[in-house]
Amino acid sequence: MTQDAKRTLPTIARSLAWDDFRLINAIAEARTLPAAAARLGLDHSTVFRRLRQIEAALGTAVFERHRSGYALTAAGVEIAALASRVDEDITAVLRRIAGQSPSPAGEVRIATSDALLFDLLLPLLAEFRRACPEVRLDLVTGNTALNLSRRDADVAIRATSSPPETLVGRNVARIAWAAYATAASPESAGGNTDLFAINTPWVGFGDALASLAAASHVRGNVPESRIACRFDTVSGVVAGIEAGIGVGFLPCFAGDRHPALVRLGPPVASLATDLWLLTHADLRHVPRVRVLMEFLGERMAALRSFVEGL
Repeated sequence: MTQDAKRTLPTIARSLAWDDFRLINAIAEARTLPAAAARLGLDHSTVFRRLRQIEAALGTAVFERHRSGYALTAAGVEIAALASRVDEDITAVLRRIAGQSPSPAGEVRIATSDALLFDLLLPLLAEFRRACPEVRLDLVTGNTALNLSRRDADVAIRATSSPPETLVGRNVARIAWAAYATAASPESAGGNTDLFAINTPWVGFGDALASLAAASHVRGNVPESRIACRFDTVSGVVAGIEAGIGVGFLPCFAGDRHPALVRLGPPVASLATDLWLLTHADLRHVPRVRVLMEFLGERMAALRSFVEGL
């Protein structure tokens, strides 16, 4: 190789791009410029112009033009072979990278209420774990909203009509509330009896649940003397009603889940509240958070009628 040829190699290498090799490969396989242009999504004149530029940069012909089509020259055979090897290498690398993409793994901390967890979410979380066994779940229950901005939790599943503006997610349903009692209680056989007008004991809500619309409804309609027992969790209210202590209001997804309980009337519209699936904007694209949000969003949407007491 002459010194002049050696000096021109870097220039040639810089002037050729992977698209140039793809174009040569396409012409070699298609044997005509129109067919190669269709394969590359280009027009015939663009392919012709670029081929001339490639050959000018190489200083040699890549194809011989015959009546039957384009045939590779000796130099073209080497370049086409190189293009084929590079294409195979690129495909193999991309395939390996795709195989190494981080699958959802790690811990996700979920904040929710006791009633939502026990009467709605647990079967869904068990199904999620079977689908994504590398994701570990840390459940935090309580009625105080944790601060997702401080990473007190990664995902929040809450009954609220005004989710924080700093969070993103979806409203999956509207939680219906109704009055419940045991099937054996006198109230369950009372038809459309006004529960507030009769002398029946009630299961009420403690201070921790004072912000619930149902708690305000009971406070405004039931004399203190008829509150037989208060609980500071909705699950406690469920257990109290189920034990026969009195009647009480429950979210329909909780009351309907327990076969010993019966509704004493239709859902009370003024007690309904939205059910939100939330996370912080900075976390929504984290694989383990994203896959959990998508899974729960789909499954909870399928339970919408149940949550809404229909």
